[in-house]
Amino acid sequence: MKLSRDKIKACLPALLALTAGALLPFSLSPFDIWPLGFISVILLMFVIQGTPPRLAAWLGWLYGLGIFGIGASWVYVSINVYGNASGFFASLLTLLFVAGLALLFALQCWCYQRWFSGYRTAMGFASVWVLFEWLRSWLFTGFPWLYLGYGHLHTWLANIAPVLGVMGISFAVVFISGLLFELFQHWQLQKKLSTAQCAVHAVPLILLVLTSLMLGRFNWVEEVPERRANVALVQANIDQNLKFDPAFIEEGLTLYNDLSLPLWENDIVIWPETAIPMLYQRASNELAFFDFQARSTESTLVSGILYRDDNHIYNSITALGDGAGIYHKQKLVPFGEYVPLSALLEPVLQLFSLPLSSLSSGPGDQQLLQASGYSLAPYICYEVVYPDFVQNQAHEADFLVTISNDTWFGASIGPLQHLQMAAMRALENGRYMVRATSNGVSAIIDERGQILSRTPQFEVATLSQSVPVFTGRTPFSYWGSFPVIVLCLVVGMSIFLRNRRQKAAGKNHAQPD
Repeated sequence: MKLSRDKIKACLPALLALTAGALLPFSLSPFDIWPLGFISVILLMFVIQGTPPRLAAWLGWLYGLGIFGIGASWVYVSINVYGNASGFFASLLTLLFVAGLALLFALQCWCYQRWFSGYRTAMGFASVWVLFEWLRSWLFTGFPWLYLGYGHLHTWLANIAPVLGVMGISFAVVFISGLLFELFQHWQLQKKLSTAQCAVHAVPLILLVLTSLMLGRFNWVEEVPERRANVALVQANIDQNLKFDPAFIEEGLTLYNDLSLPLWENDIVIWPETAIPMLYQRASNELAFFDFQARSTESTLVSGILYRDDNHIYNSITALGDGAGIYHKQKLVPFGEYVPLSALLEPVLQLFSLPLSSLSSGPGDQQLLQASGYSLAPYICYEVVYPDFVQNQAHEADFLVTISNDTWFGASIGPLQHLQMAAMRALENGRYMVRATSNGVSAIIDERGQILSRTPQFEVATLSQSVPVFTGRTPFSYWGSFPVIVLCLVVGMSIFLRNRRQKAAGKNHAQPD
């Protein structure tokens, strides 16, 4: 019995780490139980306190496994339902994907315990956390999903977003969690809390609350009088298995045309990603027809389409009628639109008969789309989850447009997570975000990240609304995530050097005279 209890006790930290990670996605959409974000971080700090770096890495990996196992579970739907993989192989690929991502949390916890623990826990842990969120935004083209700050899109911490972005909110959440954990540590050691200890931790918390509330009083951007575009979105809800079927393409385009007929009175009509499921160069008749439809009503049609240039095929978006321009997607979805390490992995994936895409990434110096006298910053699907990528051109636009084919997510939590991230981009940049998707959720989002109107999922629907133009720039639109990354680097370096000096002093003190 004693041995059994010892085994159970030894397993508790691992179980707690896994559970703590699994809690974090429930602080995000569609659950929005934002206090769970704080609880998740505090539990992680609790399980790794005092552990050697290797054990911290193991516990961090389990924590990451919990986060991505729950939060990125939609990967299974994409592989199994639309990739035509068996349940076993889809589960295996999803597990490998999740386990690989979890390695970043293993490295994060190892680094913290190796170099940053033991001094200013709240600041140190928050700095390391955000630096690893930033790392996830670009490593291996990036997977900037499930950031802690997204859970506070509609709390008082949202006021930080126009200044420091979503990672600034993440820093605040981890910092607050760290302050609470430090108080717990003091209580754990002394079985009571002194007034001084409470004050030391309460003061920064109060200052953070007051700062966030004060930031909410700033109007970083202002509406341009009499500059409003009437925008309509079309959601055709076409099954992914039919969309690219040559026998169905004409029927699908007819559906889009029929849904759009009563909408041409709007300035801009927007169709989702690859709504025209053909190569631009082979769709001259279809494009000419839709161009005429839009031009005859002095409207603009903005639609997703594929585009070939020499030996490259792009996932693109174009403007027809009273508009101009074509944009090629730059941020491609790993395994969905291209295969990382293709020479190594493609033969394996082909062995299991998975459909593979080989799209190319568009150039970085592309122009905004022009539509009925308005400048639109276009983002295709996955691109809208990159804070600094969106920030790069958002300030030049009258409003932001993102088109997506969230059919790949199926009836999972993925589409609602995706919508929440699009709303955060609107808040960060002080611009309206117009989002058109194949089967939901299509939405109009204001400059404060509030969803003004939306379509239901898995239904044929259209949505029309007047969209105002804003001028001015938020601080984030100038700086992006640069200030919060610099802050974390400075804090992290100062703690690292302090710990190193203290360790050296300890060694010298231990040497005999």
